[in-house]
Amino acid sequence: MERTWYGFNILPLFSLGRADSSLVNPGMVHLDEADLDFIADMGCNFVRLPCDYRYFIHDFKYDQYDETMLKVLDRCIYAIVSRGLHCSLNIHRAPGYCINGNELERDNLWTDKIAQDAFTNLWIYFAQRYKSYSPAQLSFDLLNEPPHVGQYGLTRENHKAIMARVTSEIRKISPERPVICDGLGCGHMACPELLDLNVILSGRGYTPIQMTHYKAEWMIENGSDKWDKPLWPGMEVDGVKWGRETLKDFYKPWKELKDAGAQVHIGECGCYNKVDNKTALAWYEDFFNVCSELGFGWALWNFRGPFGIAEHRREGTRWEVRHGITFDRDLYELFTSCLQS
Repeated sequence: MERTWYGFNILPLFSLGRADSSLVNPGMVHLDEADLDFIADMGCNFVRLPCDYRYFIHDFKYDQYDETMLKVLDRCIYAIVSRGLHCSLNIHRAPGYCINGNELERDNLWTDKIAQDAFTNLWIYFAQRYKSYSPAQLSFDLLNEPPHVGQYGLTRENHKAIMARVTSEIRKISPERPVICDGLGCGHMACPELLDLNVILSGRGYTPIQMTHYKAEWMIENGSDKWDKPLWPGMEVDGVKWGRETLKDFYKPWKELKDAGAQVHIGECGCYNKVDNKTALAWYEDFFNVCSELGFGWALWNFRGPFGIAEHRREGTRWEVRHGITFDRDLYELFTSCLQS
């Protein structure tokens, strides 16, 4: 029976940035287990764990795994599942592709066999290493946010071929392991061609992006610092006036996938902290309610930070402190009001 997942992304292994991967050590990784306790106490049942492969593979030596750092990953996964939370292990940066800083890769996942083999072999390794975890405890989210069709050589055909290959190899080891595939176009675009793989399909809750990523520093080149001040409802983008119904319309292709028998989950969502608090809460309320109506679970990016529920630093927030964690009481109430058993 399908279980709806609600929770957060946590980021101890999310990105090395431009650091030298050969200098990676366990001291670089910090997992705050108090955050996991808080998430479990909320009634959540899901944590997504995005990982940069360079924590485990250094200097493009794809056949050499760093056992010391893999033990760090072991501890992170155990910390999540030991609290009764489902852990979704995600490769955020893969050999040959990442949505952030793709130029740091030597190879191209979409066109180069060496990268495709390395990506497949890493998942085979994970499938073997974590075989003892049940399907209820652990899923594999294969690749964070593949690009748009035509970008970096991606096509719907080669994307499906790569995901099908990896899924097949995982299921040879763990036939019941839940496998998740993110949508194309940075996670936003539904992929009906993947229905026959019997995978969970993961979308994004960053719509419209001129609202959710207003003044986001890493999107300055896209003009985020010049976008109109967000308004919700009623924000107009490219001739479309956004509100609850247009948000629901945006997810129609994803609802069609669910109606066709797929489980759909929104693996990342949130509103950046440069949006004023009243507007952000109005967007969150409509977003959560639309997802609930459509039968989608979700995971905020992140728990503690500018998109999160704790310490996002948005002005005008009604703060509360619990077990040493300062969190947004109104956002907390919106989130928990939608949780289902």
